[in-house]
Amino acid sequence: MTDCIPSPQVVRQQPIMLYGARCVMGPPRESAPVTIQIVAGRIVDISGSYSCAPVSPDSLTLNLEGFLLMPGFINAHDHLEFALFPRMGNPPYRNYIEWGEDIHQRFFDVIAKHKAVPKEVRAWWGGIRNLLCGVTTVSHHDPLWPVLRNKEFPIKVVQTNGWGHSPALGGDLLAARNATPPGGVFVLHACEGVDYLAREELWQLDRAGLLDADTVLVHGLAIDAAGLALIRKREASLIICPSSNSFLFGRFPDMPLFGEMERIALGSDSPLTAEGDLLDEVRFAIRKCGIAPHTAYRMVTEASAEVLRLENCLGRISMRASGDLVAIRDTGKNVATRLPLLSHRDIELVIIDGSVQLASQAIMERLPYSLKQGMEPLWVEESVRWLRAPVSKLLREAEKMLGTDHVKLGGKPICIPA
Repeated sequence: MTDCIPSPQVVRQQPIMLYGARCVMGPPRESAPVTIQIVAGRIVDISGSYSCAPVSPDSLTLNLEGFLLMPGFINAHDHLEFALFPRMGNPPYRNYIEWGEDIHQRFFDVIAKHKAVPKEVRAWWGGIRNLLCGVTTVSHHDPLWPVLRNKEFPIKVVQTNGWGHSPALGGDLLAARNATPPGGVFVLHACEGVDYLAREELWQLDRAGLLDADTVLVHGLAIDAAGLALIRKREASLIICPSSNSFLFGRFPDMPLFGEMERIALGSDSPLTAEGDLLDEVRFAIRKCGIAPHTAYRMVTEASAEVLRLENCLGRISMRASGDLVAIRDTGKNVATRLPLLSHRDIELVIIDGSVQLASQAIMERLPYSLKQGMEPLWVEESVRWLRAPVSKLLREAEKMLGTDHVKLGGKPICIPA
């Protein structure tokens, strides 16, 4: 499916100046009007003036008056190849092993049908699913196939960390841990369930010498007070995916307990079990788990960057940071107030390393001509977004196996607008 990977249409690092927007520079309750200039993919100037001169003579300018700018969101946990799959299961289950065995028996035909879509195509749709909700960086929990290393992939995929599936299904975890790049973290599912098997996994990892400051556990649903004390002693980190836990096990992460952790992030998980995309997960976490909006915001920005040890100041807007930005309509309210209701319909602009990767129709009308090149429209739940991705080719490839008008992205119907 190499024909689905586009050749570059616009130089990603073309200088660009953004002016007129209110910008979230720190905590989500704080914002200020600024002009931001991005050169070579990095923020090189932040000014409080709308009239500052471009730092480069070939800079393109974009008027964002009426919009609120935020740092690009970081999805700490996803399985990109499952973006087109439906939610599967007949819960409740006691642990993830029960769920896996059940769906491979009960939904064998559905799984086979969706796996018939080329993996590269499914991975691209996983990137698009994240892009639509303002994600600029994702941590993919599976092998990094060549398509995920391609510079034209629609979002950034974390390249620097190691991974293992889980204590029960991960094979030789010591070998996987030893294959982790120097300075990276080792990410694996653990304690995903509500029974003794799930709870014991934490102690099993500790006995194997796999629980330390380089370890990032995903889910951790079965962790109790004693387990949390062990995690804090070993200085490990945690990523939670509340809607998946709720669907499979009828239980939410214990946030009064986990609230004591400093290094805790939020991930969307895959559509196999999750409620939707990362913004759906944020709303679920706020509504069902009692996570404060400002905390949820940090869990998909700075906290995710800290847990995954991401460089280039990802998760915040600052000098020398990567030019990864998201824009929504400015209603005069702060992000902490907006977040409990924010969805993919609100994301009107996504910029990654200074390249416009997503634009609403309103933004398209403001873009300089050269920044529009290579953008294709996609209809998602009654809204149209222009994406820097070969969406027409990707949809045709998916429809070959799933049928015309039967493709859903994270459970949301999609099509090419007329």
